[in-house]
Amino acid sequence: MNNELTTEFYFPSGVYTIKKPEYLNAVKDIAEEYLSKIEKIENELYPVKMTDNFYNDERIKDFVSFIGSTSWNILDSQGVNTTNLNTTFYEMWCQEHYKHSAMDEHIHANGAQIVGFYFLDTPENCSKPVIHDPRIGKKQISLPEKDMSQASYSSGMINFKPEPGLLIFTNSWLAHSFTRHGSDEPIRFVHFTLGVQYNASVCVSPATEII
Repeated sequence: MNNELTTEFYFPSGVYTIKKPEYLNAVKDIAEEYLSKIEKIENELYPVKMTDNFYNDERIKDFVSFIGSTSWNILDSQGVNTTNLNTTFYEMWCQEHYKHSAMDEHIHANGAQIVGFYFLDTPENCSKPVIHDPRIGKKQISLPEKDMSQASYSSGMINFKPEPGLLIFTNSWLAHSFTRHGSDEPIRFVHFTLGVQYNASVCVSPATEII
């Protein structure tokens, strides 16, 4: 008698990470330049500085190109018909969070397909990025987890330990947040969103258009 269930998992949620320290110096220089233009902290409840967009700065074109092509590859690997699609930057800006700052759970809409982070400075006790379970139906009837320190099918959220040079990509429909920042030194990271644009002609290789 066979009592072993066949288990298959569908509708997965991908989180993609890679360490790219080779871009750190160039991106930090740009981030610091843009941060220096901000005279005061924007919000007393969430003490944070946010720069203007700089995805079109020629000094980091290799970094921007890597993010664009990687985003295209992620969508392609997920089964998207990318034959006539280019990735397109919507936003790329630096955030500098001070002690007790945080980021509430949210998604990026308005056509965004891929979102991500590139960490520049991550002091001890700094904020951690958190990815949240997108299954609304499961959230309604979730049961207590056996071990919250282990990622499992029952997990409601997953946090990641940031470090300088770490890149994280996810689909834009996957909600994220940041835990409250506990360090006296700020955490700095680049946040970016990308969408896609259809081509009139066939695209034979990953391409990123900056508009």
